[in-house]
Amino acid sequence: MSTEANQSGTVYLIGAGPGDPGLLTVRGAELLRRVDAVVYDALANPALLDLAPDDAERIDVGKRAKDHKLPQKQINRWLAELALAGKNVARLKGGDPYVFGRGSEEAIYLHERGISVQVVPGITAGIAGPSYAGVPVTHRRIATTCTFITGHEDPTKTESQTDFAALAGLVKSGGTLCFYMGMGRLGAIAERLTAQGLDGATPAAVVQWGTMPNQRSMRSTLAAVADDAAQQGLGAPAIVVVGPVAGLDAQALGWFERLPLFGQTIAITRTRHQASDLRRELETLGAAVIEAPTIAIDPPDDWTPILDCVRESERYDWLVLTSANGVVALGEAMDKLSIDARHFGGVKLAAIGEATATALREQLGLRADLVPTDFVAESLAAELIAQHDIAGKRFLLLRADIARPVLNEKLTEAGAVVTDLPIYRTRLADGLPEALIEAMQARQVNWITFTSSSTARYFMKLLGDKREWMEQVRIASIGPITSQTVRELGLTVSIEAEHHDIVGLVEALVQGV
Repeated sequence: MSTEANQSGTVYLIGAGPGDPGLLTVRGAELLRRVDAVVYDALANPALLDLAPDDAERIDVGKRAKDHKLPQKQINRWLAELALAGKNVARLKGGDPYVFGRGSEEAIYLHERGISVQVVPGITAGIAGPSYAGVPVTHRRIATTCTFITGHEDPTKTESQTDFAALAGLVKSGGTLCFYMGMGRLGAIAERLTAQGLDGATPAAVVQWGTMPNQRSMRSTLAAVADDAAQQGLGAPAIVVVGPVAGLDAQALGWFERLPLFGQTIAITRTRHQASDLRRELETLGAAVIEAPTIAIDPPDDWTPILDCVRESERYDWLVLTSANGVVALGEAMDKLSIDARHFGGVKLAAIGEATATALREQLGLRADLVPTDFVAESLAAELIAQHDIAGKRFLLLRADIARPVLNEKLTEAGAVVTDLPIYRTRLADGLPEALIEAMQARQVNWITFTSSSTARYFMKLLGDKREWMEQVRIASIGPITSQTVRELGLTVSIEAEHHDIVGLVEALVQGV
């Protein structure tokens, strides 16, 4: 998306939303996928950075109370320098750029230097955080106005612009107050409101890390809110809500913290390109997810025998795929040969499980003729043998280089002629992500999921001499073969999916919590 060298780029002030990456706007996601650089704050969810192109520059300006990485003036200059170098820049800001986000200051600075600016609004924390905690900021019968207030005004101002008498009056007349960045002055805020005649029994609520899996919330009263928050250890970043809406039925409205996996931190060890489906399902159920791919996928050492076999697919009666990774690799082979799904018109297709069958259908336009009841090689071989006369039939088996030989062996024993080729290679990932290491060291990981024997073996290799970190972690296995490997590694399987796929694994986690 880069502009010509003699033109400045555009800076997009994008509201990253309150924390949940799913609350980013469609427009924000579209622009992130096209920019040359991303300048992001501490409150912007790091998962959003994955939307940017791989070669996009990523710059952390991580501003947070009492821990400013860069002063605002330097951020302004950096944005201008990037744009004047011809780069299109996403300025990713937590919440909404114009709601206590200093976005207007950045926009004015850039405009004065002739740099094009576009603003993409975001969902602000003052609405989203309370919503996830079951506090609607307005209510037809009890709250007809909502006021956003900063608890941290510009320190260079000679006097406060916050009129606490007016704010107290708003609540008395049926309004809601939402304080941003107010935890450091919570006691003083409550005292000033009560000093202006607001009843100390007025409902109040605090929502920390709103919309995130580590969200914490509490209900209190104006008189007690500061002491209650301190006693429960609530701190920044948080939204403080004052008004009758904070006293509404938490059981009826507090949906987020009732999700079945809320409060659970789950590490998933699938390859990076496979992790998204599992992550999405777990996050939808309230879990905090850490991606820790243990396997990297590489192309085969030599494409020649694979291309020869795929090119002459009419020689085979069956084409067998044993993983979604194999489907991706088959797609690469098809691209190299400039062929499409029509090429396999005379070949029957077998997939080891629903995930592989779905990948065949969605990625290559091919529909599997056989998917076994149990998604393991033994079941696939048994159903091929039981349901089809395979004696003398020719099979092309495309698999991982480390796949078990059982499928080839059982088909051959039944009289089939099997061409068995590794279509991709697996290797140990470069290392475990820092986020997982820190979480495991702090004993904050509740579950680790293993979706194959290789993910389990490779994880333990990457963990090295830190096996004691596994003592407090429960293991979720996708099926019996993986479970067997986990036990051989000296670990305990806490739950095993009844249906050996991602859906079954998620169901097992929900039941196991």
